[in-house]
Amino acid sequence: MSEISPNTNQKTVFIKTFGCQMNVYDSQKMTDLLAQTHGYTTASTEEEADLLILNTCSIREKAQEKVFSELGRWRKLKQKKQRLIAVGGCVASQEGESIISRAPYVDLVFGPQTLHRLPGMITTSLKQSKQMVDISFPEIEKFDNLPEPRAEGPSAFVSIMEGCSKYCSFCVVPYTRGEEISRPVDDIIIEIAELAAQGVAEVNLLGQNVNAYRGLHNDQSICDFAELIETVAAIDGIERIRYTTSHPVEFSQRLIDCYKTVPQLVDHIHLPVQSGSDRILNLMKRGHTVLEYKQKLRQLKAIRPNISFSSDFIIGFPGETEKDFKATLNLIKDMHFDYSFSFIYSSRPGTPAADLDDPVSLETKKKWLSEIQSQINQQTQAISSSMVGQVHPVLFEGTSKKSPEELKGRTENNRVVNVSIPQERHKQFIGQIAPIIITEALPNSLRGRLDV
Repeated sequence: MSEISPNTNQKTVFIKTFGCQMNVYDSQKMTDLLAQTHGYTTASTEEEADLLILNTCSIREKAQEKVFSELGRWRKLKQKKQRLIAVGGCVASQEGESIISRAPYVDLVFGPQTLHRLPGMITTSLKQSKQMVDISFPEIEKFDNLPEPRAEGPSAFVSIMEGCSKYCSFCVVPYTRGEEISRPVDDIIIEIAELAAQGVAEVNLLGQNVNAYRGLHNDQSICDFAELIETVAAIDGIERIRYTTSHPVEFSQRLIDCYKTVPQLVDHIHLPVQSGSDRILNLMKRGHTVLEYKQKLRQLKAIRPNISFSSDFIIGFPGETEKDFKATLNLIKDMHFDYSFSFIYSSRPGTPAADLDDPVSLETKKKWLSEIQSQINQQTQAISSSMVGQVHPVLFEGTSKKSPEELKGRTENNRVVNVSIPQERHKQFIGQIAPIIITEALPNSLRGRLDV
């Protein structure tokens, strides 16, 4: 067991994060919490860290094996220098005590809902020289015990809820993060107002099923996601609102109508559909049809003609046929998705889909995935090319990595734009939204100039 004083200001922590934006948010909160309670600063490398934290994700194939492979590397680091090793996130929630059984050099195991208990776990572990495991599901306690919000630029993530109650047949989230729990309205508004006071202009509201948000007002009445967006939009300084990840079943008419009345909502929506086949959607237990999904997007397009859509696709779900695959490809073409997160189906232990027969060969699945990604890449490039010559509002985030003479920003449809602006004017633009004429579409970014 490592000999680390919990009160020292000279110890460092290195956090390696896998998975979704919620995990990114959680890792930032861990960093702030450990700085506040134990004086940890961020290590620039794993080798120098006194505390190593692996924040894990269990969504993709062989997630557990990737975790233990990483821990094997860290074991060698621990042999060179006394340090603590901790595993958090969804794999930790799923595997619990078995992580320590298989990797006895791990000191701490904690779930997504217990990251706020990490400082206490560290203290107890050090004082009593014992390993600690806490993968319980305390409901709102986590959010009540996190540090004050800290802005690191003009854009910030804000977690408004956790968990999911949809129980799609392929998904482990309800088992690793629990069912849907929404934060009280006032807590969210206070956090966003504090971020806005620090210069944040764009917030990205986070949740595993974010548009299922049902938070309580002080009078115990329920606030739905549409009302929350309207309330956030009224906060002084908030000029852009994004959210992820949403579910088609929870994409209500009230939420669609917000795109008429809330200009702060960006012209981009990420709405996972997973498949373009009703038969596969039924096997996935998604709770909606392809037509219902398309109708929602068409309503949004009628309100915001320039809106762009992105989605998630699972390719090669058990029992998927060529006909099912073609239906997904046709949906992608019909709705002209801008980009996607698309993956070959991977069986997750404990989920209903894990018991389904899967006769389709991996070779066929790879072929289908390649075709899907090729089609979406073509659409992505076509949309980028169509933006050339147009004026787009760009939120400037900071100096471009490519050149100190350029600023980097983002369009509403989430494209990086590099703009040549004299260095003496950089402070004037960082954190601000400015109209930019797009002059060139590159494979992974855009170039532009000030619209003056």
